[in-house]
Amino acid sequence: MPSALFVCVHNAGRSQMAAGFLTALSDGAVEVRSAGSAPGVAVNPVAVEAMAERGIDISAATPKVLTTEAVQASDVVITMGCGDACPIFPGKRYEDWQLDDPAGQGIEAVRPIRDEIERRVRVLLAELGVDAVA
Repeated sequence: MPSALFVCVHNAGRSQMAAGFLTALSDGAVEVRSAGSAPGVAVNPVAVEAMAERGIDISAATPKVLTTEAVQASDVVITMGCGDACPIFPGKRYEDWQLDDPAGQGIEAVRPIRDEIERRVRVLLAELGVDAVA
């Protein structure tokens, strides 16, 4: 089973939305992790609202600290603005998705970020050889 790790600074917005999309669209065919280099206290409520509009509930998600073990256990590591905080291991596939940070933004600003994350997750699924369920 392929595995992916999404990393952003606070693990409260972009990485949580990406993990929510990958979990929902892969229907369990991909092992999904998310973490932050400096995790926040809670998931961004606007990110939760934006995902709910797509029928994906990330309200129970909690920010988690990035660990070396999580990176080592993942086939693909996707960073979203965490800079050099992510440990690099030879032979591991890394991608950096340049996305605006939804922190402090209203729903109108978060929707296009969410939509771009969904588009990229669908591309990732295809690259992993997994059919999206929706």
